[in-house]
Amino acid sequence: MSLTRTSLLFALAAALTIPLVAQQSPAPSASPVQGPPQQSQSLVEYDDEVQRAAPNGVDFTGEWAPRFHEDEPERVPGPELGDYLGIPINDAARMRAMTWEASIQTLPEWQCRPHSADYIWRGPSPLRVWKEVDPVSRQVTAWHAEWLRSVDRSIYMDGRPHPSPNAPHTWAGFSTGKWEGDVLTIKTTHLKEGYVRRNGLPRSDAATLTEHWMLRGDVLTVAAIVNDPVYLTEPFIRTTDYELDLHQWVPPYPCQVVEEVDRPRGVVPHSLPGTNNAVTDFANRCGLPVEATRGGAETMYPDFRAKIGAITSKCIAAQR
Repeated sequence: MSLTRTSLLFALAAALTIPLVAQQSPAPSASPVQGPPQQSQSLVEYDDEVQRAAPNGVDFTGEWAPRFHEDEPERVPGPELGDYLGIPINDAARMRAMTWEASIQTLPEWQCRPHSADYIWRGPSPLRVWKEVDPVSRQVTAWHAEWLRSVDRSIYMDGRPHPSPNAPHTWAGFSTGKWEGDVLTIKTTHLKEGYVRRNGLPRSDAATLTEHWMLRGDVLTVAAIVNDPVYLTEPFIRTTDYELDLHQWVPPYPCQVVEEVDRPRGVVPHSLPGTNNAVTDFANRCGLPVEATRGGAETMYPDFRAKIGAITSKCIAAQR
């Protein structure tokens, strides 16, 4: 009897099919001497006990609006030139800051430059946070944070190691996170050179960033700790608050480079060492010793107040 086309196809399909044999437990009468364990046919291993023990933390997903309770002058208009109060900088950082010119930001390579992961928290931009969830285990494998005028920052939660020191550096850096109770602790390396303050204080590409994300109701508080062996003599710590905003939407921000200032080709705005007299304006206007405004680890502690004597500042923010 000849095979029809349909029956021939069914016969070929049956011949090519490889049955999957599920792993079974041995019968009670099986020999106590076991061979090598059989490999499971499942593509995803799921251990309920391990999953229940895995730290889950809290959910940071949402739209977050910045709050400027006490640091609006620094975060919106920007700090004044020469104001390095309470920042543990060294002489190299101070020299770069005192020769810095704000008009450098008009250069084409600066116009669309985003804030780095350590400084973006201090900007006035809204924030959006979302998570990647494994479809089987339901564990969060990564968090993402993106501000207006920034890049998508990934924070990996899957235990992967940080790359080689020779790997490329980016504005977001390379971040890994872990839960400490309900606090998300993040370590970031591989940052491009940036700044610790938006008035010329530099931060090198050898710096590392440690963050602690803490949620209290609808308020997200982030403690950011920068360690920089090049420009800081001690860790520099700042806390920043954001509030959940259900009606917020982070708009698109296409950036186009334009010719902002007509200057000769190759000119980079700067001041030669010792020539920028504007770096003392902040101290003079506020009635502070210039020594105090120069920064350094010493100015971070109460003992420094006793050293400079009883002084009452005449201002708390720039007159704008």
